[in-house]
Amino acid sequence: MWLNEEQVLDAAIRTYRKTVLHSTPQHVVIDNLFDSNKLDEVVRVLQQENYWQTQKHTYSALYVDSAKWQKARKKHRFVQRDLWQRPAPGAGSNIALEFLAFLRGDEFMSLLSRIFKVALTDINVANPDINSNYFRLGATDFVNQHADDSPGREVCMLLYLNKDWHHNNGGDLVFMGKDEKPVSIAPLYNRCVLFNPASPGSEHWVKALTTGNTQRYRYNVTSWYWSE
Repeated sequence: MWLNEEQVLDAAIRTYRKTVLHSTPQHVVIDNLFDSNKLDEVVRVLQQENYWQTQKHTYSALYVDSAKWQKARKKHRFVQRDLWQRPAPGAGSNIALEFLAFLRGDEFMSLLSRIFKVALTDINVANPDINSNYFRLGATDFVNQHADDSPGREVCMLLYLNKDWHHNNGGDLVFMGKDEKPVSIAPLYNRCVLFNPASPGSEHWVKALTTGNTQRYRYNVTSWYWSE
């Protein structure tokens, strides 16, 4: 059981729904949504260095190679971070992979559907697996301002996996918000952020890490969901 039962009671879901409807952007922050003991096991897998590969995006192209990255102007670069590499077929499963499968399963997608009042499904998604994965940011990495509002994308989920994280470590998620009042959310352990990427003020970025420790990473799961 991945979910904390008290966090998904009908009364809790009604509260989440009300929060979504009355916030800009439309979002809700849920702490301790998942079983922390199971997330601890996931984190142990994520701390294995061999699973990670650098990912770079520019505003004009995703997954650019080093040559294109060097040619791009600094202001045109919007993501530099590490992407978790799934085990090769036949290598066996692990709990980090099992959690990603849960996030695309009927139980969790049904929960999101209830919160956002929209039917979510992977029936028309060509490759659902690539829409849920782990990422990490180091001291020199960044995620600059961008939108996640692809056609048909209804919900975005961010879950943070950073134990003993302090506010002065940086790494906050920041929504544009409205009336020049951005919304800042610290990436604390087992904190889940759900938002409607098409809602006003949903453009977002990540504050730079302030730690000088180059071995300290900010971990999260990102997952995107579509309607029929």
